[in-house]
Amino acid sequence: MEANVLINLAYVVAATLFVFGIKMLGSADTARRGNLVSGLGMLFAVVVTLVDRSILSYTWILAGLVLGSAIGLVAARLVKMTAMPELVALFNGFGGLASLLVAWAEFEKIRGMGWAAYELAMESNAIFSGFVIYLAMFIGGVTFTGSLFAYGKLSGKLSGTAIVFKGQKAFNLLLCVAILGIGIVFTWGSDLELTYKLFLTGMGLSLLFGVMGVMPIGGGDMPVVISLLNSLSGMAASAAGFVISNNVLIVAGCLVGASGLILTVIMCKAMNRSLGNVLFSGFGASSSSGGAEDDREPKAISVEDAFYVLEAASSVVFIPGYGMAVAQAQHVVKELAELLEENGTEANFAIHPVAGRMPGHMNVLLAEADVEYEKLLEMDTVNPMMPTVDVAIVIGANDVVNPAATDDESSPIYGMPIIEAHQAKTVFVLKRGQGKGFSGLVNKLFVMENTRMIYGDAKSTISSLVNELKSSS
Repeated sequence: MEANVLINLAYVVAATLFVFGIKMLGSADTARRGNLVSGLGMLFAVVVTLVDRSILSYTWILAGLVLGSAIGLVAARLVKMTAMPELVALFNGFGGLASLLVAWAEFEKIRGMGWAAYELAMESNAIFSGFVIYLAMFIGGVTFTGSLFAYGKLSGKLSGTAIVFKGQKAFNLLLCVAILGIGIVFTWGSDLELTYKLFLTGMGLSLLFGVMGVMPIGGGDMPVVISLLNSLSGMAASAAGFVISNNVLIVAGCLVGASGLILTVIMCKAMNRSLGNVLFSGFGASSSSGGAEDDREPKAISVEDAFYVLEAASSVVFIPGYGMAVAQAQHVVKELAELLEENGTEANFAIHPVAGRMPGHMNVLLAEADVEYEKLLEMDTVNPMMPTVDVAIVIGANDVVNPAATDDESSPIYGMPIIEAHQAKTVFVLKRGQGKGFSGLVNKLFVMENTRMIYGDAKSTISSLVNELKSSS
């Protein structure tokens, strides 16, 4: 059997492992194994590729392997769960950068050989080669700087507010047209010096477009941005696979691109908004609520009084948000839920699809605390039972429980499906202060008659409730 046939068969095995790994990620029970299966597939693909390319010197490869492994180990051990969204943004960004560099390196090879010799050596059409090289560079550049800007928003180094200015959409449109126009000339160009200048110009504009694309997107839409950038990093990798004629990279990139796009659609559906609205509406640019005014003041309650209510409750639902991640309160929340169950109270968790700063953020945090998967209820499951719930405990969530989405047509989030915490008999909202959420919208839940605010660090508040329950038992 020819070597090429064996190599392609090995790539099929690697791609199969990718598919099975992604499938296993759909269940909490098999997600860890799915991660390992996908990782094994990638390791197998890398080894086969190194053999296929008959690389003479592995010095740089080994150096990259050691450095990359060290960075990955440090990230896995030291990066806190609160920083996971921005870490994912960085991973997406560097995936895009890798694709950009692959495209650049391949074009440098063309400059050294000339189009005709390259076409003969690679058995590839020059126009197709130029197209995929430019495409990999374009998507990779947009993904890289867009992800870095998203990282800045998520980490607090940049304002989470959407940044808009007059003529922004027109500027972005012209920028996109310029990039595409340069790409067309580059693809059909034969003068290497001219095409090199066009390549560098297109690269610079692509890097700028990444920043300009994420700039008008507010912090409340970050889960959508993260999943979209993940999709773009996959498409950039797939384009890079076409550049270097690597089948497994094409397949892996398509898998990431497609799954990321599906997740993006799911995120948009969870907010009852289109992708276009998320990308171009400038949602969150204004600091006002954008809805009807409400001059009522939030009512506070002490931890001691909250304890008496919880002690008598027969059912409690926890609704986590990014505030729980910031306070790193997931472990004490689980402990409180266990103590309530020992006291005869039914305790569950309501998870909104876009709670937190990345898709599945709350699921990841609660899984880290070993909360039983069966206790994590989806929005559609928990809402019908909410009127019978004695106490709903909102921990750092904002827009995903804002009743303005259901009853205020003037609100920017009107029509967005929410967890209907306001339907519970009593609502406790754990919040550091009286500020607005990451999207900048005022939450009408905070001033409702059945709502009581418990101000302070969520972890300290929950720990105090845990101590109260322990001392009473």
